[in-house]
Amino acid sequence: MPASPSTARAMNDRLALRLLQQQGPLTATQLKQHTGLSRPTVADLVDRLTASGLIEVVGEAGAQRRGPNAKLYGIVAGRAHLAALDVRTEGVSVLVSDLVGRVLGEASVPIGGDTGTGHAVEQAVALVERVAKEAGADRLHTVGIGAPGLIDPATGELRDSGGLPAWHRRLVAALQERLPAARVTVENETNLAALAEQRDGAARDRDTFVLLWLGIGTGAAVVLDGHLRRGASGGTGEIGFLPVPWTRGLPSATDCEGGFHSLASSAAIAELAVRHGVTAPIGTEEPLGAGLVRAAVEAVAAGGAGAGTGDAGARPGDGARTGGAGVGSAGAGSAGGAEGGAGDAGGGAGAFLDALADRVALGVASVVAVLDPGCVVLGGEVGRAGGEELAGLVEERIRRMAPLPTEVRAGVLGGAAVLRGALLTAREAAQEELFSPLDR
Repeated sequence: MPASPSTARAMNDRLALRLLQQQGPLTATQLKQHTGLSRPTVADLVDRLTASGLIEVVGEAGAQRRGPNAKLYGIVAGRAHLAALDVRTEGVSVLVSDLVGRVLGEASVPIGGDTGTGHAVEQAVALVERVAKEAGADRLHTVGIGAPGLIDPATGELRDSGGLPAWHRRLVAALQERLPAARVTVENETNLAALAEQRDGAARDRDTFVLLWLGIGTGAAVVLDGHLRRGASGGTGEIGFLPVPWTRGLPSATDCEGGFHSLASSAAIAELAVRHGVTAPIGTEEPLGAGLVRAAVEAVAAGGAGAGTGDAGARPGDGARTGGAGVGSAGAGSAGGAEGGAGDAGGGAGAFLDALADRVALGVASVVAVLDPGCVVLGGEVGRAGGEELAGLVEERIRRMAPLPTEVRAGVLGGAAVLRGALLTAREAAQEELFSPLDR
């Protein structure tokens, strides 16, 4: 049954708006080429969308830059303002943008672990209000929040998770109270990072992949056939709880110590670095683990010799290149052999990267065996700091450990991926509402 005229108009409008969102300003001729619609149909939809205040002329295109065919139409950026938050255990970052995602203001505030819940919430909310005011946003349409922990798939709310600050859950309600006209949404930080890497980063050509988050903590996000998978309880990707060998014990329902977190968190990486004599520059803003990995990669590059490929018979984390420190039977901080040669030019750094690749490969191999994603992106600050060097070492190990072909890539966006993903989801939610078919 053919669509009614009103339905056809609504479909055409949404198609044009989606193109303008994805590709930026276009001329009427370009809209005709991309949509396949006739010239009169394109002219009608341009008139409708302009009259509705959704698009406007933003410039001219072409060598001569004259005439109606040269007009560039774009989404009215000031139609709505958006906020994105990256909520961490140690603080919060905020940015405010217009409807097309152009950043108008950005700021961060540290929140110490000894800060009371009420004061922490007030600091975060006040930061949002201040950045919005400085950006010239009188009203926020949508606020997207990225936070650690589980998101209830039924309610969309951040669940009470052990080990996370109480102010995280209170923040969502407080923002909704202070910004009653805004739509406030929250999503797991690693899921947002995966969406950002898929849109703007290392996974732009992949519909199916897994992002392994390596930052202060660990996590994973699963994208299958273009869709983010959250699981029955919202816990897909809680890889920090994955039981692994050579730790002090097993993780519990409320504590991931003893799991993969004990091998690949920033603290675990720092312990590993000590045994290989790897140090990081003082005063960097990135997590310690990321600074150490970056320093090791630079040392290996300067020494002219890359890290080794490891020993197929070595225990994960043993640092097979030099027989250096590893996971050990007593725990992640135990020495599994002789200390790495810190005095060698790049030698200790190479052994450190080998040992770290052994550890990361444990998590990647588990993901590959269950999901067969074909591609794993090492995200977060550590993944970006390790770059192609660490990704290549992990991929070599996966080729030996798993029968399924898997490409391992370094994340492009690092820690900024969470804020970018929160902005993307806020923008899509706002545009979904604003671009809904209207009775014209």
